[in-house]
Amino acid sequence: MTTADLWVAFPLILLAVGALLTLLLGAVTRDDTAATIIGVAVTLGAACWLLQTPPAPLAPTLGLSAARLPRLFGVFFALLAAGVLGLSSGYNRERGISGEEYPATVLFATFGMLALASATNLLTLFLGLEAMSFGFYILVAIDLKRATSGETGLKYLLPGALSTAFLAFGIALLYCASGTLSLQEAVPLSVTSGRPDLIALAGWGCLLAGIAFKLSLAPTHLWTPDVYQGAPAPVVAFLSGGSKAGAILLLLMLLPATADATLLRVPLWGLALLSMLVGNLAALRQNRVRRLMAYSSIAQMGYVVVALLSGKSGGYQAAAFYALAYGVISLAAFGAISVIEREGVGETLDDYRGLGRTKPFASGVLALAMFALAGIPPTAGFTGKFLIFASAVRSGEIVLAIVGILLAALSVFYYLRVVVTLYCKNSDTAESSQPSIPEYLVLLIASAAIILFGLWPDSLILLLSDLLQ
Repeated sequence: MTTADLWVAFPLILLAVGALLTLLLGAVTRDDTAATIIGVAVTLGAACWLLQTPPAPLAPTLGLSAARLPRLFGVFFALLAAGVLGLSSGYNRERGISGEEYPATVLFATFGMLALASATNLLTLFLGLEAMSFGFYILVAIDLKRATSGETGLKYLLPGALSTAFLAFGIALLYCASGTLSLQEAVPLSVTSGRPDLIALAGWGCLLAGIAFKLSLAPTHLWTPDVYQGAPAPVVAFLSGGSKAGAILLLLMLLPATADATLLRVPLWGLALLSMLVGNLAALRQNRVRRLMAYSSIAQMGYVVVALLSGKSGGYQAAAFYALAYGVISLAAFGAISVIEREGVGETLDDYRGLGRTKPFASGVLALAMFALAGIPPTAGFTGKFLIFASAVRSGEIVLAIVGILLAALSVFYYLRVVVTLYCKNSDTAESSQPSIPEYLVLLIASAAIILFGLWPDSLILLLSDLLQ
């Protein structure tokens, strides 16, 4: 292994060592604060390292890349993990979630995300994706004092195992068709005598089935509302923002490398349309805020697939922008929910009645996140939706653009219903506790990012355009 290889792999080594130290710390002390501090320090250290320019962009013997796009998403994943750990300290203490396992598993899942982002071959990609998934299998069921925690874990684990089988079989078929695991050489749909390679096409079908689960696209979405409802709120923020951004990045790595992506148009078109319809229409009927957010996420990922269909007409840049923006919005939304739920409220929409007066900061952050998800300017959600539908129109996906715009307009109703409940209803609850300092900082930074991405998106859009050419 060369020095350049170590440079590229150092963020992964740092996260692995940090997870190990956190576990060993649990044998010495039961102080969860120390474990959380180590986790935050390790993730921030990995983010700072990724901001440097490496001496060589590739570590071919490790199957890793330190190109600019992987490093950008790596910084995002590391900062998101640090934010989740900051939110988790108060929430876990209130819920009785203790032990070093939680921060160590967050670091392990972040390790998987960075490995996925840096992968240059299908084997490294699969290992990173599954390392991330194994971390989430544990995190969604980590609240052992709740009777529904085990059920939540099983509802995520069982379909997750099926998606893993599809991904592994898809990679095997692509290897069979191409004879290589190289990302750039294995995924093209080779065309001979005017016909596509049927083995490669079958491999792509299996890959799309597995990735659709990771993105909770309809009809592979059935796990989403139950997991969003039963998992700890900071874990849902990490799952919604990090796991889905990783799956979007995976498609951004695979789709541009195909020789003829038009062969994948029909399945992607169907996934986009069905996800937008199911997500938005189901969210209209929800009275539980978490389930509303779950169905909302299905619709949001449908919009992202519309951007991916638009491809080089600005769609890839729009999908990457929305992956980052949606991660920040999810962190703000579920961070605010974690603060609101701390005192045993927040199960149904009625529990949010008048909280704008008793929990003004958390309610304000949640309202801002709702505005962003609804696509109301000047938020990052508006900019992301504008980029998505503009790219769809440019690429000729007029039907999907019209349907998406109409359903996005419909979604304003259920998002603003949360805001109206927060501020325009009388409260039955007394003055309650406010966020801790770590929670306050995380929510403040996430809220500022939502506004900044909405008001001044040009730098990020130009950077993504340069990276995805």
